[in-house]
Amino acid sequence: MKLDEALNLSVKSIDREIEHIVKLDKDVPRSSVIARGITQLVRSGGKRVRPLMVLVGSRFGPSPDKGKLLRLAAAAEFIHAASLIHDDVIDNSPMRRGQPALHMQFGVQEAIHIGNYMSARVIELISIYSAERERYAYDLSSIATTQLCIGEYQQLSHAFDYNQTLDDYLAKSKNKTAQLIASCLKIGALAAKATNETAELLYTFGEKLGLSFQIRDDILDFTSSSQQLGKPAGSDLRQGQVTLPVLYALEDPELAPLIRSIGPASSAEEVELVLAAITASGALERAESLSQQFLGEAEAIILQLADYPAHQDLRVLLNYFAGRSY
Repeated sequence: MKLDEALNLSVKSIDREIEHIVKLDKDVPRSSVIARGITQLVRSGGKRVRPLMVLVGSRFGPSPDKGKLLRLAAAAEFIHAASLIHDDVIDNSPMRRGQPALHMQFGVQEAIHIGNYMSARVIELISIYSAERERYAYDLSSIATTQLCIGEYQQLSHAFDYNQTLDDYLAKSKNKTAQLIASCLKIGALAAKATNETAELLYTFGEKLGLSFQIRDDILDFTSSSQQLGKPAGSDLRQGQVTLPVLYALEDPELAPLIRSIGPASSAEEVELVLAAITASGALERAESLSQQFLGEAEAIILQLADYPAHQDLRVLLNYFAGRSY
């Protein structure tokens, strides 16, 4: 069963809203590279996890407005998709979801333009919710987007920086991944007029899931093939990203010098050697343990929201992020 089916939600309705938004923009002809690029993104697949989380969050409030929520869900996907476009350009990654990345299909300048359009369009999408009582909408377009950019900057500025700490890693992961996931649940709840207390609990739940997800994604870079990842395996280390498995492996005094020898000019063979050494070091198992810890903390929040029937949807999300189903 797919995630949207387990949640009794429709990815197709989200995709239709995204395409509808593009079609209604009179300044963007349907034949333009922007319209074609976004349409290509929508039709290339994806689970739409973040938009689905907006809709799940709304189930904790008494007054869900389907039209408003679909718009917010589409805005969430715009932010996420734009970040992926820019990531692929920065990382020079040729593949996304097993297909050529957008910059490989349309060109680098065109891809950046599409990503910029999607980021900016979010502001217009939620401008209708400008009243003070609906200030939450700006959390999605401003705070979440800003923090995401800060996370990307932190990643770039610390390339091949082997002196990073666990706190540095978690701060980057919150900005780059967890905050958008958490914000989606929170704004969905507030849009449906949930209490602030409930919305904050949902935010914390989403943040825990996001941190767990980022760690598991870092582990997959060591354990999955390029075909499974939809991008080159081991690309994090090749790009100088000091992920959690690398941090843990650096604690081994015998392994640390080998890891620290990897830099921008390192050969593929040298990188492969270090990848294998980290995999054999026990660092992946330690990283998985911290990922599970965050999932356990998220599960505890579900119990605090047990009075809401929608708490079962949180368990579906927990299982999805844990890789147990869907």
